[in-house]
Amino acid sequence: MLSHTLEPTVTTVTGQIHSIETCGTVDGPGIRFVIFTQGCPLRCLYCHNPDCRQGKDGAAVTVEQLMTEIQSYASYLKPPGGVTISGGEPLMQPEFVQEVFRQCKLLGFHTTLDTSGFVNLNTAKSVLEQVDLVLLDIKSFDPEIYTKVTNVSIEPTLELAKYLNQLHKPTWIRFVLVPGLTDDRANVEELAKFIADFTNVERVEILPFHKMGEYKWEQLGYEYHLYDTAIPTPEQVQTVVEIFQQHGIPTIAA
Repeated sequence: MLSHTLEPTVTTVTGQIHSIETCGTVDGPGIRFVIFTQGCPLRCLYCHNPDCRQGKDGAAVTVEQLMTEIQSYASYLKPPGGVTISGGEPLMQPEFVQEVFRQCKLLGFHTTLDTSGFVNLNTAKSVLEQVDLVLLDIKSFDPEIYTKVTNVSIEPTLELAKYLNQLHKPTWIRFVLVPGLTDDRANVEELAKFIADFTNVERVEILPFHKMGEYKWEQLGYEYHLYDTAIPTPEQVQTVVEIFQQHGIPTIAA
């Protein structure tokens, strides 16, 4: 049962956000209030929000301001719906994200964190205490491919994945399928093997590569390398779905 009375907070925490989606249906279960934070340490080749990169950009907002808006949508956010914080990379603003989630929990909202996992594990731990579900984006399992895609190391993400399993924190793994980049069968197989024995992974979501953010790269003057990359066919997506399913992992094409 959702309460509409929020306990007062002692301090005001401010964060930088990129945008808000009030009735999201793809970033966690049910209908969700989705907060996209500003700032990201990754430089993914296919990023559809490259304008999230710089932490100084975006809009400054207090937790109290956000909670007032979230509460106005309370009737839509009943379980399994709730509040998702995505990005950018939310864990670049751990104090802000933790406080938003803490107050959401006080109101009975389900909380979901969408993260790349590229963070110091100790920074993530206190945030995870307030999280009901993690959407963990693993861009590749092969370290070379991962670095090519993101320009950072895969190790922090794998460390976080193992920690989430230790906590038995409910997790959905997200994998973006990019033809000619992440679709190598060995790459997919190794990722499936890595998570097959995890007891916390509820499902894997295969996200087909798309070009909806291409125009933003042009507007920002960034060099886009995937102009000639094809969108995966339904058959290619299904092949990857079946690889994960063969390892006993519930998997869907998102």
